[in-house]
Amino acid sequence: MQGSVTVPGDKSVSHRALMLAVIAEGTSHIRGFLEGEDTRATAAVLAQLGVRIETPSAGERVVHGVGLHGLRGTTLPLDCGNAGTGMRLLAGLLAGQAFDSRLIGDASLSKRPMRRVTDPLARMGARIDSRDGLPPLDVHGGQPLRGIRYELPVASAQVKSALLLAGLYATGETEIIEPHPTRDYTERMLAAFGWPIVFAPGHAKLEGGHLLRARDVDVPADFSSAAFFLVAASIVPGSALRLPGVGLNPRRTGLLQALRLMGADITVEHEREAGGEPVGDLVVRHAALHGVELPESIVPDMIDEFPALFIAAAVASGRTVIRGAAELRVKESDRIATMAAGLRALGARIEETPDGAIIHGGRLAGGAVDSHLDHRIAMSFAVAGLVADAAVRINDCSHVATSFPGFVTLSNGCGFDLRDAD
Repeated sequence: MQGSVTVPGDKSVSHRALMLAVIAEGTSHIRGFLEGEDTRATAAVLAQLGVRIETPSAGERVVHGVGLHGLRGTTLPLDCGNAGTGMRLLAGLLAGQAFDSRLIGDASLSKRPMRRVTDPLARMGARIDSRDGLPPLDVHGGQPLRGIRYELPVASAQVKSALLLAGLYATGETEIIEPHPTRDYTERMLAAFGWPIVFAPGHAKLEGGHLLRARDVDVPADFSSAAFFLVAASIVPGSALRLPGVGLNPRRTGLLQALRLMGADITVEHEREAGGEPVGDLVVRHAALHGVELPESIVPDMIDEFPALFIAAAVASGRTVIRGAAELRVKESDRIATMAAGLRALGARIEETPDGAIIHGGRLAGGAVDSHLDHRIAMSFAVAGLVADAAVRINDCSHVATSFPGFVTLSNGCGFDLRDAD
């Protein structure tokens, strides 16, 4: 694998940039916007709420903000597609509006737990009905919100962000305490849009009643998308790849630490800042990886990258032990069970635990695996196919476009051999 690979814009930053731009005063220009199904679904929802969002070219959005109280309700359901980030953050944003809303999603999203968001929002005064904690979410407008001090039982950037968005509309202070620090995209972006906020790793506090002011946002390349190429180049002999302009938020780059602990050769060049986020060019070369006991302290900072790490562990020498990652069981699929089943189908030795896995490294055979419509699972097994003894067939790949449009073309351009199955 050789060359330079520019991965698409960061999904998390794209979601947040849209949401803050629509409730800001003035016009914001977003560059590097991810043209994925998830982010487009969020843009479509916000357009339904009366916001003019223009697309001058691919990867660009011009958002004509309507201010904190300028959104308009609709009787139509707001379809979040497969976007868990979109639904959870919108629940917080819509809790402070004067109108009722119904948030719906596809079959996969409709199975994902929402009480972790709706319960603390209810403590703030929101009224949100659900189907036994699952979508659809019926958000009742006109509810006076009050700020609360909330200690998250499980570290979650999505829950934290939903509460901070609701806090914009609340009286008094909203303070969030996390058991482990999570990515601080929302905090950084709120500050960039001019909202007074105090934050540090594991803590954020803001007060309602201020204004957001439009600004231009440059979205960095998505570290989660870069993850597949970091693992691929690490495990394929003779590889050397450059990944320019990747977002390096310290609450997002746990995989970088994990791979280095396993012996990976990854360096960061041309470090800089874009849109309030640290950015750099990643250079990765093949290295002999070895198994590790993964420190639990970095688990929250790599929760989306675990499927790729499972592949690295499956071909490393020795044993890799993962603990403290129970959150993987409530993602787009049960990612522990799905990765374990797929790796076993390819001949790997893996033992599931309630909050992780024990993976015994070795060789991978060819075979067929099911991604269960989980985009990160599908792309991770595409990486496995690079080093398997025979072809790997990955079923249910339609959701890859939710986070990484153009994955096949970009991958084949640097050394993959991906083809549509007959």
